[in-house]
Amino acid sequence: MNSNFARLFTTAIALAMSGFDGVAVAQEVHAATAAPACLTPAAWNSLDGERPRVTGAMALLAEMAKRDVVLLGEHHDDDDHHRWQVQVLAALHAQRPNMVMGFEMFPRRVQPALDRWVAGELTVKEFLQQSQWDKIWSMPAELYLPLFEFARINRIRMVALNVDGKLNHAIAEKGWDAIPPAEREGVGRPAAPAEAYRDLLFQVYREHGVWKGKEGTEVARSDAAFRYFVESQTTWDRAMAEALTRYLTPGPAADKPLVVGIMGSGHIRFGYGVPHQLRDLGITRIGTLLPLPASVNCAEVRTGLADAVFALPTHAMAKPEPPRLGVRLEDEDGGVRIAEVTVGSLADKTGLKNGDRLVEVAGHAVKQARSAIASVRGQPTGTWLPVRVKRGDETLDLVVKFPPAP
Repeated sequence: MNSNFARLFTTAIALAMSGFDGVAVAQEVHAATAAPACLTPAAWNSLDGERPRVTGAMALLAEMAKRDVVLLGEHHDDDDHHRWQVQVLAALHAQRPNMVMGFEMFPRRVQPALDRWVAGELTVKEFLQQSQWDKIWSMPAELYLPLFEFARINRIRMVALNVDGKLNHAIAEKGWDAIPPAEREGVGRPAAPAEAYRDLLFQVYREHGVWKGKEGTEVARSDAAFRYFVESQTTWDRAMAEALTRYLTPGPAADKPLVVGIMGSGHIRFGYGVPHQLRDLGITRIGTLLPLPASVNCAEVRTGLADAVFALPTHAMAKPEPPRLGVRLEDEDGGVRIAEVTVGSLADKTGLKNGDRLVEVAGHAVKQARSAIASVRGQPTGTWLPVRVKRGDETLDLVVKFPPAP
């Protein structure tokens, strides 16, 4: 893994694990402390005017139930987002019991496990094993089990929306055109993204790594690496849009299933991601609903963000401990040596060993132990951190997988 691709890999994984909302989360947190909020807690807020306004749940969800596709956003590691999704699903299902639920986290190859789960043929443990949960998703299964149980109890078809992560990574490294058609899992070329989406992706692309070109100049939007990154993200959007579209049939809403997509909010916001690809596929009756903290500043809740947002009340949260690798580092001859690896630690599970010399962390050269420690302490929970080490005459590229917040 070269250093540029290591940074790109880190960016893509950070997006995936945060629900593709790294920028949005930062804005929401900043807005909560920088200006008064204007969303009414525990209420639906419509975004069809200059300012959000409280709207009735019954009328709003009755309108959403008339759409062909409804997309429910989330931050993957937020319990309240999943509780909210179950609440919305129950309301929609009461009006459109003929329903299909699509899930971002599942690649298409595990569809048989989803079918067997809904049919009641698998225990929870068997379902998680056969759907390869621990291999494809770093979030605790407990966050999503209420959604899976809702589908099972009501015999609602669950659909895998995603492609294998290897395809996204290959596109991010080489670009769409370099991938043979037979390896694209049937996904069509994504519709060109809106410039505003490119702007957002470029912001995220830069902020999730220090991207330097020749002679220390900043990366440009015209660089191939950024173009490949955009192609990877829009392929992700396209794959989910195409999977949702497969379950739509012609005719009035009452005679066909309501197709609901469960995915990271970044794929939904302002209609840039999956909604844009759905429209390119001819699907226009789309509903978009998002959960937001009630403390968010209204400057960030603009017209077009979604059809409506639900303002989640705040509750006390324990401050998470900073990430720890479980190593003792020593400065040695202008570099950093791993003097000791704690048994059972993240470092141990990653494959780091006593005596390894740290060469790079997240693509940055490491010359002092304190800089390596700072990089680890600043890593968000639930993300992956590439490290390069020298072990004797061998150079190894490893990836530390930080667990999600408890």
